[in-house]
Amino acid sequence: MSRKIERLINLTIALLATKRYLTKSEIFRSVEGYEGSPETKERMFERDKDDLRSLGIEIEVGSYDPLFNDEAGYRIKQEKYQLDLGQITPTEISLLSLAAQAWQGASFDEAAQKALLKLNSIGVPSDSLTLPGASNKLSDGGRDFPLIAKAIADQQLLTFTYIDSQLFQNVRKIVPIGLSSRAGFWYLSGVDQEIQEIRTFRVDRIEGEIAASKGPRDFETPQNFDPKGVFEGGSPASFASIDVRKGKGTSLRALATSTESLGEWDRLRVPIYNLHTLASMVLWHGNDVFVQQPQELREILIGQLDSLVKSHG
Repeated sequence: MSRKIERLINLTIALLATKRYLTKSEIFRSVEGYEGSPETKERMFERDKDDLRSLGIEIEVGSYDPLFNDEAGYRIKQEKYQLDLGQITPTEISLLSLAAQAWQGASFDEAAQKALLKLNSIGVPSDSLTLPGASNKLSDGGRDFPLIAKAIADQQLLTFTYIDSQLFQNVRKIVPIGLSSRAGFWYLSGVDQEIQEIRTFRVDRIEGEIAASKGPRDFETPQNFDPKGVFEGGSPASFASIDVRKGKGTSLRALATSTESLGEWDRLRVPIYNLHTLASMVLWHGNDVFVQQPQELREILIGQLDSLVKSHG
């Protein structure tokens, strides 16, 4: 990775993590890569801002205290840092997965973490845990994207161990037909060879290696299959009221139709398309999430936690 790209990534991380506007002097002190005379740093920063904006990253300019004529500061609002992937080809999926791995690795490398520590040391509140792409995962499925993309193109058979919503492991055999993204997660759709029906799996819940082999000779991709339609279940049957700790629950926040601040917590209104799917997302965030209603969702969560305790002691 070039020094400029590394500096751009670290600058983006710092502007995303800060809870207030960062002045140029604070950026130069905390973000690694700004070297030389004050004029040189100024030119580098102006070019970096132009480069980020050309990538569609919106940098907000404001003042630390609007009541006083303070030095202008900069930040990136997380709610505006989103990508609409639309329809992408298997080749583009492979390239995006590599980029995603580079970003996630960069957000936790020594230089990036040093920048966040420096921000805290000079009195700037920041939170590395709220960075996009920093959500917990059971495994790193990124390395398997090229394999999955090739399997979709060649209609190969994929065999893998999958952790379901109740945290049980099952071996699944599918012919993959599509890959989709939603709320920061990748989903693999395919025809399950045991039941001959389309099923969808969250890629980060695939445990261990994925094995690819020659697919069925007579296989035909189901007609009118739309990867984006995987998440379209019409109008939601109802809505859940879920309390989420500030800075946590990224995937649930992405689904919420409204958010109410409760101090250290936010109350989200989340549409329910499938109770078990929503329950598994809630469990993923542990004690950073509390379900207020509906009671049916609470009962499913209690049942899944009981099963987890019995299975794993």
